[in-house]
Amino acid sequence: MSLFRTLQSVHLGHPASDGAGVRLTRVFGGTGVERFDPFLMLDEFGSENPDDYIAGFPPHPHRGFETITYMLEGRMRHEDHLGNVGRLESGGVQWMTAARGIIHSEMPEQEQGVMRGFQLWLNLPGKDKLGEPGYRDFAPGEIPSVRTAAGVEARVIAGRFEEGELSQDGAVQRPHSEPYLFDLHLPAGSQVAPRLPDGHRVMLYVYEGEVQLDGDAPKALSTRQLARLSEQGELRLSSAAGARVLLIAGKPLGEPIVQYGPFVMNSREEIEQALRDYRDGTLA
Repeated sequence: MSLFRTLQSVHLGHPASDGAGVRLTRVFGGTGVERFDPFLMLDEFGSENPDDYIAGFPPHPHRGFETITYMLEGRMRHEDHLGNVGRLESGGVQWMTAARGIIHSEMPEQEQGVMRGFQLWLNLPGKDKLGEPGYRDFAPGEIPSVRTAAGVEARVIAGRFEEGELSQDGAVQRPHSEPYLFDLHLPAGSQVAPRLPDGHRVMLYVYEGEVQLDGDAPKALSTRQLARLSEQGELRLSSAAGARVLLIAGKPLGEPIVQYGPFVMNSREEIEQALRDYRDGTLA
């Protein structure tokens, strides 16, 4: 068995539109999403043209999973039927648990300038899909950050960052899927080797620069490439010229995934029930 995590596949996103016409890149999601279990979708959005984002995401429902929105640049306002109101700023994170149902909107609080970030969907186990919904905003200063001896900065959104004797808990911990979400900033000539549990599905999304997946069969990964890695072994990354990378990892739930738009359940019958509940006004 290899001592290192190995490359399983490389994925390129495709242009998409969501909400009221927001232009984005769908990095993964849709057909074959089981390969990324427990994650369901990753979108990247980024534009300095207001026409690409100004219409935002008017009120819409979700059921059966969690959404994690990470803002690199820009300002977005969240409102939901629970009465939550939040302002997502550059460097901030919104973690929303739809569970049995939440109806929310995400609208730009700017009319010009760059809006850039990511939204990741994390599945819930079947037993929690009809649980209590919830919402939490994290200001930029509430996201823990550590710097390694090699000068790599890790923003630890979820899970725990560990390398050598360095250890830092993230802003969010979750049972069952045990997600990890790091934003890694690798300066030129640096290397990083975060420890991750065997059995976790691991993905790397390079959103700036180029990194090398070191190990038995080194592989260069370029901007806007998503790499899906093996579930065993050590992870070691290096960058000659510098890079920024999202590290996404989680324990697969191994349950059926049935999705219809903003609803993700375990069976077609549960999807049909979600549609009835939304139509009847009893989703949430």
